[in-house]
Amino acid sequence: MKNLKFISLVALFLLFSCSTIRVVADYDSVTNFKEYQTFAFYKPGIDKAKISDLDKKRIMREIEVNLKAKGMKIDADPDLLISIFTKENERIDVYNNNFGYWGYGYGPWYGGGTSVSSTPEGTLFIDLIDKEKNELVWQGIGKGDLVMTTVEKKEARIKEIVTKILAQYPPIISSKK
Repeated sequence: MKNLKFISLVALFLLFSCSTIRVVADYDSVTNFKEYQTFAFYKPGIDKAKISDLDKKRIMREIEVNLKAKGMKIDADPDLLISIFTKENERIDVYNNNFGYWGYGYGPWYGGGTSVSSTPEGTLFIDLIDKEKNELVWQGIGKGDLVMTTVEKKEARIKEIVTKILAQYPPIISSKK
């Protein structure tokens, strides 16, 4: 019985501790996104991102793959400029483990307690700027845990984040207004 309780608690912990990526997009609702066929990276904006140059390359590579899959082309005279920026913070999780046991030699909350953990969490912003108007027309934001132990895991995580963000582009604009 004790083993079953322990296994159940471990399973619940793993279920709720698994990191997810939260994505949201914002856009100018009067923009005709079908007009945008070409893109280029906005170097001054990307240079300001406070991440390693290796991670910048990984992000830009995934953005390029995703936009090309949507039929867009990279061009020296683009319709859209792509910029990125990032934020990082620590997410604090508090777990109240007051499951305890009753029985011989044990108090009502034996084995329980509270544990606190922190996880680095990052936010990636992908900005699409209308080059002609010099205006932001679309922004995708993805937030998720940044715990990666290998280069392969880091690349997979970046791919996952960028893909989920750009799944929101182009926006589906309702004709009801």
